[in-house]
Amino acid sequence: MHAPASPPVIPSDLLLLAYRNGIFPMSDGRDDPEVFWVEPKMRAILPLDGLHVSRSLAKKIRKDHFQVTCNAAFDRVIEECARPRIDHPDSWISARIMASYRALHDEGHAHSIECWRAGDEAPELVGGLYGVQFGGVFCGESMFSRTDDASKVALAWLVGLLKRGGSVLLDCQFMTEHLGSLGAVEIPQPRYVALLEDAAGVGAASLPAAFGALDEAAAGLDSSPGKLILQSLTQTS
Repeated sequence: MHAPASPPVIPSDLLLLAYRNGIFPMSDGRDDPEVFWVEPKMRAILPLDGLHVSRSLAKKIRKDHFQVTCNAAFDRVIEECARPRIDHPDSWISARIMASYRALHDEGHAHSIECWRAGDEAPELVGGLYGVQFGGVFCGESMFSRTDDASKVALAWLVGLLKRGGSVLLDCQFMTEHLGSLGAVEIPQPRYVALLEDAAGVGAASLPAAFGALDEAAAGLDSSPGKLILQSLTQTS
């Protein structure tokens, strides 16, 4: 008896075409082989100059409370984001969607930010996020946290790196109370699509390139990367 065939990944060119038109895929459950395409009537975005950073969060960023990396554990981040949660016992991130974004990551179009905490034997992954990037756009897909403020630090690093790299639009898909507390705003889909069209043509640096440039700058200035990220967050366009 043969094992059932895994559902085919969503072709990367189809995924990117959807994102460029303001559409993204979801699933009804982790084991669901089907996907459906979503075009919300209202869209959540996080203005890059509008991230709300509390004093306690700023201190954690400045002091490098977590070790932050980019694309160091993409597979693990997406797996953590897909795990059941108390408020979401089932995940819209199905096995097919996970495989599709892994392929997109392998092709250089999907990226992750990871937060690590020192462990007894090795650093422990305690937070992170992932999303799709093209032009001056980053479409955030999901984030997770296993300890206080880990996902917020990951988001702060994402915003700081996007600003440093010249990106102009951070898509959050759906508004939540948590995102609203961090500065996200909701706009009609037609307005989002107009912003998307303009931002997609911006020649911004990729997230890994912006991360590498930050590391070089921190070393050259004998500064902590967190301090440079915090400076980026306080600088307005």
